[in-house]
Amino acid sequence: MLLIGNGMLVTRDPRNPWFPNGCVAADGSLIVSVGPTDDLRARYPEARFVDANGGLILPGFINAHMHYYSAFSRGISTKDAPAQNFMEVLERLWWRLDKALSLEDCYYSGLICMIDCIKNGTTTVLDHHASPHAVRGSLFELARAARETGIRNCLCYEVSDRDGPEIMRRGIEENMEFIRAAREEKDDLLAGTFGLHASITLSNETLAACREAMGDADAGFHVHVAEGPADERDSEERYGRRILERFRDFGLLGPKSIAVHCIHIDEHEMDILKETGTAVVHNPESNMGNAVGTTPVLEFCRRGILTGLGTDGYVSDMLQSYKMANALQKHANGHPNVAWGEIPQMLFENNARIAERYFGVPLGRLAPGCSADVIVSDYVPPTPLTDANVNGHLLFGASGRSVVTTVARGKVLMENRVLPGIDERAVAARARELAVKTWERF
Repeated sequence: MLLIGNGMLVTRDPRNPWFPNGCVAADGSLIVSVGPTDDLRARYPEARFVDANGGLILPGFINAHMHYYSAFSRGISTKDAPAQNFMEVLERLWWRLDKALSLEDCYYSGLICMIDCIKNGTTTVLDHHASPHAVRGSLFELARAARETGIRNCLCYEVSDRDGPEIMRRGIEENMEFIRAAREEKDDLLAGTFGLHASITLSNETLAACREAMGDADAGFHVHVAEGPADERDSEERYGRRILERFRDFGLLGPKSIAVHCIHIDEHEMDILKETGTAVVHNPESNMGNAVGTTPVLEFCRRGILTGLGTDGYVSDMLQSYKMANALQKHANGHPNVAWGEIPQMLFENNARIAERYFGVPLGRLAPGCSADVIVSDYVPPTPLTDANVNGHLLFGASGRSVVTTVARGKVLMENRVLPGIDERAVAARARELAVKTWERF
């Protein structure tokens, strides 16, 4: 039995949203009770007690779209002239980096990012992986890192035609092998979905092969959609259909599928997302950094499209994405009084609804029966803080690195900023050695 208490408890459970001095009781991987700290300590006197020291106690954050393989891009120099558009960013950076990765690189990229997730209070990640010259076994290397760190992961491999038919086939096989393996484990640490790159690098023949390989596995597809304007133009010119029309016709959309970005889709495609129950994930830092436009998430939310928040590999700090998403929507809409409700809903509610589709356990709430994913922040509020205004405090005051303790699935992954059993310096040292070799192959 584990207790995390003596802090300002924000449960995200509308039935019991707030305890000024609250506590969470976990038995194994699930929460069994929440309430005042004194009450739970009296009820479970033998339980291990993690002291929040008056800090904020929150549900662990969820990242709905990540690229662990991007870790080795930090500090890299491209060999060509600077990119002038998004396609050149892909060609001159990401499609070179992914081809340079070995299986060991995949493992350490995952390990580095998962450690960063723990330090920023992120306990669940939906990752989208690519390593064309190290396809087979790559998701299993990421799974190994997940087991070692304790971070819950939904993994997929990015199928694409850009590296030839043999690598495309290997990607299909890696997805399906991992989907089956994760299901056989019968726990909520690992799940698999089917990764696709984007319409612009996926032929009709490849889409048909992916749909056929999926069969009745019902794992959904995780795919980039209309991130740049060239993607929609290519689909219309080559196939006579918009991207989401094309994906729908191939049976790729549905309640377990994720359409990432969706910056340049039209209203008919929004209707398709709504009708099929496909989720969208917005990635504000990436969209701004690649200068590709702004996802119309306010309209998505108005239409009832399940819309979440991710980082696209830029960072592991979900509060940073939260802040960026809020500011970006105000800027893009030319109005200072928008996005106050939609962006918190995306991070604190919708990301959990998306992740629950894969893991089958209630997430994102501190309530009995939910997964024991609990974080403690040492943020000290300079003004009154309650459940009614906590989102404003998180937006303008706290950060991911305010997190001092991270618990996932009832296991303490970090306490007082110490990660037991993980030698961070040794992991980083080996990652630097591998990065040098990766950059040489880049």
